[in-house]
Amino acid sequence: MSEALDIERWNLECEFNNTDHRTDLNGVDRLIVRRGQKFTISLYLRSGRFQPGVSSLDFVAETGPKPYEQYGTRASFGLSASIDTSRWSATVTSPPGDMVALSLCAAPDAPIGRYTLTLGQSGKIEFIVLFNPWCSGDAVYMEDERSLEEYVLSQDGIIFQGSYTLPISMPWNFGQFESGILDTCLRILDMNPKCLRNPGKDYSGRRNPIYVSRVLSAMVNCNDDKGVLLGKWTDGYEGGVSPMFWKGSVEILRNWVKQSCMPVRYGQCWVFAAVACTISRALGIPCRVITNFLSAHDSNSNLVIERFINEKGDPVNGSEMIWNYHCWVESWMTRPDFKSDFQGWQASDPTPQEKSEGVYCCGPIPVRAIKEGELTLNYDAPFVFAEVNADVVTIMKKNDGSISKLTTTTFVGQKISTKRVGSDDREDITHLYKYPRSVQEGSYEERETFKKANNKNKLLQQQQNEGLHLTIKVTSDMRKGCDFDVFALITNSTQSEKKCRLVFGSCAVTYSGRMGNNCGFKDLLNVELSPGAERRVPLRLNYSKYGKQLTEDNLIRLAALLIDSSTSQTILAVRTIVLENPEIKVRILGEPKENRKLAAEITLKNPLPEQLENCCFSMEGSNLTAGQVISESLGSSVGPGEDAKVKIYFTPTQSGLRKLVVSFNSNTLCHVKGYRNIIIGK
Repeated sequence: MSEALDIERWNLECEFNNTDHRTDLNGVDRLIVRRGQKFTISLYLRSGRFQPGVSSLDFVAETGPKPYEQYGTRASFGLSASIDTSRWSATVTSPPGDMVALSLCAAPDAPIGRYTLTLGQSGKIEFIVLFNPWCSGDAVYMEDERSLEEYVLSQDGIIFQGSYTLPISMPWNFGQFESGILDTCLRILDMNPKCLRNPGKDYSGRRNPIYVSRVLSAMVNCNDDKGVLLGKWTDGYEGGVSPMFWKGSVEILRNWVKQSCMPVRYGQCWVFAAVACTISRALGIPCRVITNFLSAHDSNSNLVIERFINEKGDPVNGSEMIWNYHCWVESWMTRPDFKSDFQGWQASDPTPQEKSEGVYCCGPIPVRAIKEGELTLNYDAPFVFAEVNADVVTIMKKNDGSISKLTTTTFVGQKISTKRVGSDDREDITHLYKYPRSVQEGSYEERETFKKANNKNKLLQQQQNEGLHLTIKVTSDMRKGCDFDVFALITNSTQSEKKCRLVFGSCAVTYSGRMGNNCGFKDLLNVELSPGAERRVPLRLNYSKYGKQLTEDNLIRLAALLIDSSTSQTILAVRTIVLENPEIKVRILGEPKENRKLAAEITLKNPLPEQLENCCFSMEGSNLTAGQVISESLGSSVGPGEDAKVKIYFTPTQSGLRKLVVSFNSNTLCHVKGYRNIIIGK
């Protein structure tokens, strides 16, 4: 007869287990383990001794409000001779005595979340189970250790903005291990409508990273549920803050909890993506933020973006959008629902754009499927394919009501970018999404992929103008606060003289393509070019005019329209330029050590020809500022060319490489960001 152990108390060995499972940055006051990996607890017996072959102990592991074995949310098991990492199991690793050392393991496909483990008749312990990308039996297994350090454990990163000709690095504090963030991430799962409708089925679905990623894609935005962020792209930001205000995910997630799960105001694409990345990494799914420059928004699913312009080259209503850039996330996982070629990175987009299965979410879809044009696979492949591959048709609506097709180009999906593993450099991953295309018409592979993806679509043929060519050239001194020239470059490659009209304009524009007011305009009715001639036409952009028009994105759209007087052929050239903000310099005073007070001396030179008022610096950093944003205001104005300077104190709590993210705001110069990497010693 077996004898059940009479347990008086236990020790969950949280410090040892959490460190071994790489969850110790969440704290060591509770047990947080990863599935498919053994952990240890110590049992102290009230009476008797553990005797192999005689003593017995049964376990029941449960998660969710209504655990069922058929859902995978309840597991019953007993002691075995050794640990089996392919299922729930337990074994004794200590010699006979009144203290029993248990080794346990959660199944590598167990649902993630909060668990209760019943120990026979003696009590219950509570712990959290996460995805385990270090376990080969887990669907999120990633082999490369450096990639795991980046995509799971790194608490900060770089998100790319700007333009494809000038990608700009923006630091971000993901902060997935800051106090309370893991609990918030689990609460987000519990607040999703699928869980509220059928919690048993939802908790069962949490064994699958495909399901979890899709839920997160819907819950990071609030369009259909009590999601985290409310998006806003027009007008002001009354009742909230500009998306440019945020430096990290921690404050956003904490605000969502403080507001009783009411949406935080406001987000745009990079904020949605960054918060999704934080939650994914917190739960153990390898994740990274992606930026796609010149990203198409195909609203009618024909893989063609139809843009309409007037005779000045300005967009008119009814045009589909091409965003200057757009951000989403990629998560790493297997796809047992597809063939083996589609394992690895999966694209998900939490920015609410189009509905998928009746909900504002997108993905996950294998990146490889986008490259190969496999658009029948789940989920939302046609939309993501169009973002990086759509053809573009530009049509002029003339004043007399007639229309004229100008060009069909294939320029969307440029410099698809993410942060490089182990550095702050940009990694170009365009080749993972699409085959290379030639300047004129696309490579054979790229065109064949397009035809395969849209074989019923009759592609509009590109109009060619063999003789006249038009491009927009810029200089390197396009800094915010300066006056500078941009140029329309016209080339006549024919053997005859040409007379043309050139319309050359500029206007402020948001990154999502919303047009602002004029920043400079020129209309030349009689531009003459002799055979083989080239003409460079300047357009002056003065800060006195563009400064008041610029949005927070610091973007100006340049458009040049060239009309051949003899043939009426029209050429359009469009380019978006980004005006760089000044650099924020950060100097660390003192020797960086754990729990030692340091000072950051932060400096910014005023680049504008006007005084800055209400100047304020703020900073945050994982394990640097205790999960808080620290701010310091200047007591005086800062004149043109003068330095704004403050000293802010902070105390690091963890050793290792950390990123201090800083920002500057004033009445006219806002949301300037910078960072400093700091190695904190033990």
